[in-house]
Amino acid sequence: MNFFDASVIYFVNSLVHRWFAVDATLALIATNTLFSGGAIAAVICWAWFRRNPNQSVNREFLSCGILTAFLSVVAARGLAALLPYRERPIHRPELHLRVPFVFNESTVVHWSSFPSDHAAMFCALALSIYFVSRRAGIAAFCYVLLFVCAPRLYMGFHYPTDLVAGALIGIGVASLARIESFRKATTLPVLQYKERSPGIFMRGFLL
Repeated sequence: MNFFDASVIYFVNSLVHRWFAVDATLALIATNTLFSGGAIAAVICWAWFRRNPNQSVNREFLSCGILTAFLSVVAARGLAALLPYRERPIHRPELHLRVPFVFNESTVVHWSSFPSDHAAMFCALALSIYFVSRRAGIAAFCYVLLFVCAPRLYMGFHYPTDLVAGALIGIGVASLARIESFRKATTLPVLQYKERSPGIFMRGFLL
């Protein structure tokens, strides 16, 4: 483990197992995507329905953002499968980390920690929001840092470099939306379907 990972991991872990309410809350956030990502979904819905002169282009960015978020997860999981296996910090007894009050020993036990697919997906979505609204995008990145990345670091699911690498993957893949030809090619069928079957489209979009 490198110096950066060790410094951050041991500092954060010094806060673990002090307050049951903190451990329980962060465990819930870290293991339930509805809690960790619900606000991001709400911001995407707000950005989709808000009134804006460039709303057609904004919807292209948002549609492309959802696609690139899934591509980011595929990329992160692909790298995790190809790269040497990296055990989660909490599953390494030689690190002597404190275990949170609320912790399931079987959590992500067979998954390599590098890179973080959560960081990849949510950073991709946050960047897509940023393309539509800078203020909302900055708020989304702050939310991802505090409610997606920090709880998983606190629980010992990831090293800091896992999260940084995942974030870079998500940002890199989501940046493809800035290429107009890519954005239009990937979103045109979706937006055309929206015009043909708005009811079915919106149910799928909200899901």
